[in-house]
Amino acid sequence: MNKNTKIVLTLLALGLVFACKESAASEDANYEEEAATDSTSVVSSSAAVENKNSNRQFVRTADVKFKVKNVAKSTYAIEDATTKFGGFVTYTNLQSNIHSEDRTKVSQDSTLVTTKYKVDNNITIRVPNTKMDTVIKTIAKQIHFLDYRIIKADDVSLQMLSNELAQKRSNSSEKRLENAIDSKGKKLNQVVKAEETLDAKKEQNDASKLQNLSLQYQVNFSTLTLNIYQDESIKQEMVANEKSINAYRPNIGLQIWDSLKTGWFMLENIISFVIVLWPFALIGFLGFFGYKKFLKK
Repeated sequence: MNKNTKIVLTLLALGLVFACKESAASEDANYEEEAATDSTSVVSSSAAVENKNSNRQFVRTADVKFKVKNVAKSTYAIEDATTKFGGFVTYTNLQSNIHSEDRTKVSQDSTLVTTKYKVDNNITIRVPNTKMDTVIKTIAKQIHFLDYRIIKADDVSLQMLSNELAQKRSNSSEKRLENAIDSKGKKLNQVVKAEETLDAKKEQNDASKLQNLSLQYQVNFSTLTLNIYQDESIKQEMVANEKSINAYRPNIGLQIWDSLKTGWFMLENIISFVIVLWPFALIGFLGFFGYKKFLKK
């Protein structure tokens, strides 16, 4: 085989290798694109779409749990998408839950700490009802595995209409009471009772108004509750060992010297104690001397 033939074969082999790599990369890209498309189609729902031609009022909510590759990065992506489409984050709780921690002593001075943990985050966001489906499709790009998705659209049109009618009735009743108080209220007790009734009507009117405002706010901004997590992670780090108390023990010579001093101090204490008792020794000696000298005679 001559030199030119070897060069040609080498070039053909390199070309084949590069072609295989490009094909594999293309297949991976296609797989990721298909996975993202599948996630988007699974998470999206007609319940999340706002029908502009409808007179009905819907309170839309979504509850989604899914796995991501990296919780922190996905959290930032979700928060950015929320802000981009005019929404805001009302709650986020990003935390690491430690499952186990093992300590392996690798040397006299070092220990290897192996920590197994899972990272998750509970996020609550509010987005304009017209952008809910768009936000869900954007968030779906972060999904690695979908656990569940629950999307609800509650029709509150009749409830809002009922509140409006109650408010109108209350307004009419208030006006009649005010006119009655001004024209016919003569006695103090009658005026006080009528005023109390008027205050109750106004309170009922305010309650209906506030309830309608709350419903309108829920209609205008849909609520998405997201629970995201990732696979269990492992972190290993080397830490220094704390010195044992035995490392600070004195040598045997110093211990013997300390023992001698302790013994001498004990002897001094005994001698001091005996000397403290000299009055009793004196009384005993005098008693014994008196007994010998007088009682025996």
